[in-house]
Amino acid sequence: MTAVRGEALDVIANARLTGADRTDPFGADPVDVHLAEGLVVDIAPAGALPRGGRVLDADGAWVIPGLWDHHVHTVQWALSAQRVALGEASSAAHAAALMGAAEALPDGRRVGSGFRDAFWADTPDLALLDAATGEVPTYLINADVHSVWLNSAALRREGFEPDGSGLLREEPAFEISRRLNAVDASVSDPAVARMAQDAASRGVVGLVDLDMSWNEGAWARRLAAGFDALRVSFGIYPQFLDRAIADGLQTGDAARGAASDLVRVGPLKVITDGSLGTRTAACSHAYPDDPHNHGVITVDLATLVDLMTRATAAGIASAIHAIGDVANSHALDAFAATGAWGTIEHAQLVAHADIPRFARLGVGASVQPEHALDDRDLTDTVWAGQTAQPYPLRALADTGANLLFGSDAPVSPLDPWAAMASAVFRTRGRREPWQPSQRVDAATALAASTRGGSAEAARIEPGDVADLAICEHDPLAVDEPTLRGMRIAATLLAGRLTHVA
Repeated sequence: MTAVRGEALDVIANARLTGADRTDPFGADPVDVHLAEGLVVDIAPAGALPRGGRVLDADGAWVIPGLWDHHVHTVQWALSAQRVALGEASSAAHAAALMGAAEALPDGRRVGSGFRDAFWADTPDLALLDAATGEVPTYLINADVHSVWLNSAALRREGFEPDGSGLLREEPAFEISRRLNAVDASVSDPAVARMAQDAASRGVVGLVDLDMSWNEGAWARRLAAGFDALRVSFGIYPQFLDRAIADGLQTGDAARGAASDLVRVGPLKVITDGSLGTRTAACSHAYPDDPHNHGVITVDLATLVDLMTRATAAGIASAIHAIGDVANSHALDAFAATGAWGTIEHAQLVAHADIPRFARLGVGASVQPEHALDDRDLTDTVWAGQTAQPYPLRALADTGANLLFGSDAPVSPLDPWAAMASAVFRTRGRREPWQPSQRVDAATALAASTRGGSAEAARIEPGDVADLAICEHDPLAVDEPTLRGMRIAATLLAGRLTHVA
């Protein structure tokens, strides 16, 4: 048959299995994967069973479980395609010039994203930005989203008092992002649909949406309009926790009023410290040349314990943002005190004594392997004096922690193959591997890129939901460029094609 997006398949013929965490009874021989009513019903040697119905010939390609991104800011990532890309800005002056030359959006604002001022020789300066951008409200969002650089016109528009830099950090920066993301649904929903289709083309079948808004209503609206490309688990921020509890939302429940069960309630998301790039991640050792700066704890332990206790009692999991080692210790303490279940998001710098606590407490490590390579030079300078372990993927895996990979898009692009390549090889662009002792094997990386990160989810067995991807190569047996650039022939959601190459 000629495969068509939206059709449900009955057979994937002449496929190969990776054998991830299983003894493949078929060896290197091709198999047929038989599907019915959205499930895998049988896996048999190619041609051994009748191939009725709609058949897609995989022609020897590899069938794997569909992939998940466990940390996405969906609308912010979708809208980034409409914003000025600042990732290549080499200085504050360069970034200001790029924004000055950019066209305004229909709402009269200029918006750019992705700058990394930690690498600049100069610093963000309000007068510099004003000179380049004039009276057009202009917003530059840091790659880590924990700071935003605004010109005077934007500061006035948003009601913030200007200082010499024009920089807003942490909660004020998040508030600016919330306002910039609160565009009309006629703009955001098509952007989300395009984002979802791009994700499906990479073998993605689901994501955890951690947008800083009331997400249930937005997803119910998208489903009603026909969204069907991905499964979604959406987060709940502290300002919405009382509403979620009053409405009876529980992690795993289908979104109320939704046209399908593709969208489900996810975890309480709490941001407890800053970031490495903004130098606000809470660390035990001070930042260089700033002896009084240990970063910031943005939610104290007592408040965190209260939030997690209320969420747990209501049946809501917890996803706790913790980047610095102090923040990770506090987050683990809160899990221990409350009996909450869920994840620590990022875990970028973890005290050696805390690494085994993830597994002991049953706390998942929701990590973004691409960040390690994005930040390798910054880590080697800004965190050079830290004694905790940065980006401890192998250390966490060796102690039995459940790894869950994601992108934190728009901080890094939504691409699970990039995440896997960074985790397995700890390099890109022909540089020497960075801290290669923290590599993980390809089977671990594949498992961490499937729903929930478990080894069981990385296997394909009869009875499984037919969320699958067909890729050109065996992801357990390729080099770094091939893994990073993996081509996807097709992606299936409950047996229905969401992408066909």
